[in-house]
Amino acid sequence: MESAGKHGLMGMLHLSDGPRVESTRPWIGILAVILAAFISTLSSRLTNFGVADISGALGASFDERAWITTSFSAAQMLMGPLAVWLGMVFGPRRVLLAGSITFGFAELLLPICRELDGFLVLHFVAGLGSGTFVPLAIGVVVRNLPRNLWPLGISVYAMNLELSLNIAATLEGWHLDHGGWQWIFWQNLPLTLALIACVYFGIPREPIKQDVKGKGDYWGMAFAGLGFALLYAALDQGNRLDWTSSGLVAGLLLGGGLLIIAFIVHGYRNPDAFIDFGFLIQRNILPLLLLLIIARLLVLSSNFIVPQFLTQVAGFRPQQVGQILLWVALPQFLIGPCVGIVLRYIDARILMAVGMSLILVACLVASELTSAWSESEFIPSMLMQAVGQTMVLTSLIYYTVRHLNPVLVITFGAVIQTARLLGGELASALVQSYARISTQIHSNLLGVHVMTGDASVTERLSGLSHGPLVRFGVTDPSNSVRSVGLLANQVREQAQTLAYSDAFLLAAATAVLGIAIIAMLRSAPS
Repeated sequence: MESAGKHGLMGMLHLSDGPRVESTRPWIGILAVILAAFISTLSSRLTNFGVADISGALGASFDERAWITTSFSAAQMLMGPLAVWLGMVFGPRRVLLAGSITFGFAELLLPICRELDGFLVLHFVAGLGSGTFVPLAIGVVVRNLPRNLWPLGISVYAMNLELSLNIAATLEGWHLDHGGWQWIFWQNLPLTLALIACVYFGIPREPIKQDVKGKGDYWGMAFAGLGFALLYAALDQGNRLDWTSSGLVAGLLLGGGLLIIAFIVHGYRNPDAFIDFGFLIQRNILPLLLLLIIARLLVLSSNFIVPQFLTQVAGFRPQQVGQILLWVALPQFLIGPCVGIVLRYIDARILMAVGMSLILVACLVASELTSAWSESEFIPSMLMQAVGQTMVLTSLIYYTVRHLNPVLVITFGAVIQTARLLGGELASALVQSYARISTQIHSNLLGVHVMTGDASVTERLSGLSHGPLVRFGVTDPSNSVRSVGLLANQVREQAQTLAYSDAFLLAAATAVLGIAIIAMLRSAPS
């Protein structure tokens, strides 16, 4: 593969990059990668689950609390391009230490701050600090570990993305029951201290590249960081504000889109751009980036659709939802290392295809759900999801890394950050909008068959009026009014159930597209 750093700043970085710097303590380096990926994803996920309790303590309204989660992830998006540049110039070790200290300090102060504005600022700062973790983690694996440990390091990295996404509900429930909402943030302090220790002892110090220090492509980084951050905010707020019906969402989409266009034009026209877009047209790169987005959407079939169904239809509390998500989280300790070992002997494309097929079958199984489903009915599909998602994500990242030169490995970390956040938010917005529209359609279709005076409807209303209500001792004449309310609730539940079934079918169709793309992948460069 032709080097992407042929000229300008990327070329200078490539020429001064020198040989790979392997760690003398590779297992501590892998542990640093574990903690970095775990903390970054877990923090965002925990805040999503605990936002109601956090906003209650801050006295924030429903509209105000929506910006609590947006501020953290938008800051991570903003930090991605800058983290790549800083990692190239100063080395991942220095940047990860600075990011860890910044993140830990902000997490310490967040529960103490009871003013919404100050809280949002601190949460944004925490996002900036953690925004260095994911972009640099892959660089740590490839540049600091022996080549024979790459598959294992990448599998552990992917494993922790899955683990942190699916264990958050359980942790949030435990914190609320035993310590209070403050521990959503304070739990990160010991994790951050452990990360600092692992980075300090497990990642070697690299010399600062004085020849390119101070010559950063600041316009390119600003265009990319601000553009992706604005697009993320628009996607995160779009469903709440009804998309283009909101001037704010329309402005965020327009501003973010224009900045991304400016970033692309700047990158193609400026010989000193911090990234060379030429690598996008090289072998397999665009299909692999598309697969990253598809993989992120498929993750939603386990950690979004299932919790939404269980809370809105089955009436589960968040703590109970966490129990079903553990069927995806806990097997990762076994699945992740096994996938890493198998990758050393089997083509990554085969593992990707097998994993995608497992996800396809899991989605088809879950699409048969009824309003009576609870935890036990989801277990078979969740276990298939656990295996399939880890196989796909691990194999995909490993196969993509094999296409990149040393400089682009670090840059690829920013691509993963973008795919993880922006791709995940795009997928979430798509699934939420799809489920909402599907619910409305099914509700209307079901309502057509619920007609006043129809014999079956009259019989159902009579059963509701003299059945459950009587058992609870309610026998007054208003029973008929309450029975209508119960029937309307049953129609709503059935409409939501059918909508979530459709969402699983959408995920299954996406998995089919993923299998087709994998089949078209050519062999990686030698």
